[in-house]
Amino acid sequence: MKNIVVVGSQWGDEGKGKIVDWLSSEADVVVRFQGGHNAGHTLVIDGVTYKLRLLPSGIVRKNKISIIGNGVVVDPWALLDEIKEIKSKGVRVDENNLILSESADLILPFHKEMDEIREDAAGKDKIGTTRRGIGPAYEDKIGRRSIRVMDLVSESNLEHRLETALIHHNAIRKGLGKKILEKNQIKKDLLKIAPEILKFSQPVWKKIDEYKSKGKKILFEGAQGILLDVDHGTYPFVTSSNTVASSAATGTGCGPSSINYVLGITKSYTTRVGTGPFPTELTDKIGEQLGTRGKEFGTVTSRKRRCGWFDGVLVRQAIKISGIDGIALTKLDVLDELDEIKMCVSYELNKKKIDYLPVAGDDQLKVKPVYKVFKGWKSSTQGIKEFDKLPENAKIYVKEIEKFVEAKISSISTSPEREDTILIENPFKI
Repeated sequence: MKNIVVVGSQWGDEGKGKIVDWLSSEADVVVRFQGGHNAGHTLVIDGVTYKLRLLPSGIVRKNKISIIGNGVVVDPWALLDEIKEIKSKGVRVDENNLILSESADLILPFHKEMDEIREDAAGKDKIGTTRRGIGPAYEDKIGRRSIRVMDLVSESNLEHRLETALIHHNAIRKGLGKKILEKNQIKKDLLKIAPEILKFSQPVWKKIDEYKSKGKKILFEGAQGILLDVDHGTYPFVTSSNTVASSAATGTGCGPSSINYVLGITKSYTTRVGTGPFPTELTDKIGEQLGTRGKEFGTVTSRKRRCGWFDGVLVRQAIKISGIDGIALTKLDVLDELDEIKMCVSYELNKKKIDYLPVAGDDQLKVKPVYKVFKGWKSSTQGIKEFDKLPENAKIYVKEIEKFVEAKISSISTSPEREDTILIENPFKI
């Protein structure tokens, strides 16, 4: 048995969709364990594009079980819309192949409003959230005033839970001069969709234990990237959940021993959406070229991504923090036309070299990257499926990444197409 966790080793957008889709073809069960509908995966299968936000990538494949774990915050209306959208493309989605944790916390309309209110009020200090209510929903979870999936079963319980939540939210809204919320309409709207949500609801921890006992292959699918982790990322410019591999256990209700292999998806250069420190960012023509060739726009928000050179220091740090066993290197073909390619191998801070990103926000903004320069290969790698067939300079660059970040490269992606992958080792067969 081999259970795999897939995480992004940078700030997200590393190309997890393609890799997860490939792995899900071999997995029996695919599980989302954190985040919400603020991050997405784009899959292209037989010429059909699927843009998934809450649904695990396994949903588009026959005879797979897809699970949304307790660590995910769920906008129930967004979930139902996504199910409707995916069904319109001929994909079967029902209670036999989709399981939603009964303990998952719900994102409600006032969470989204609070997200927008705070971002607008923050001015130049805004975090750069997707304004989908993710942060406020997680705040309510930690504050023990959240409405969870199973609260939809009982009208009286739902009313009580809403009263508790609105005491908190209305106090803030009143202070900000915003309209006070009434619980009755919110309750009515939730009860209307409750049957459609509850039919997917099950105790996920119990189901995963059942699948483990049957020797099923389980793929735990992370959203976003390790550098957006609320504890280990570039705080406060982070998401509101733990994106590291260990949260796969917490976010689903299985022990750490359930995880046999951690795969880090790693882009051949670096991108970031929103504000926050980015030591290797390029604001010149090369940065524009990377963005254009790499089609660097968000799956969910369509926001333009900031682009820069590969930051080996950050990736190595992410690998250590998340216990990554191997990396899947993506978008190598985006670098094909460059005369030279740079990789950050250390930082300079206050005239001293350091080999990690410091925690202090001011220091993160002040660090200067120290680069190692490589000759470009100036030829196409698109569609190459064997390592030996890569241009010599591309092989040098890839091997140097592997050596520096101290993790084996298990695959190399040479185009968005699933088949255009150099497979070095299959995590399910190690």
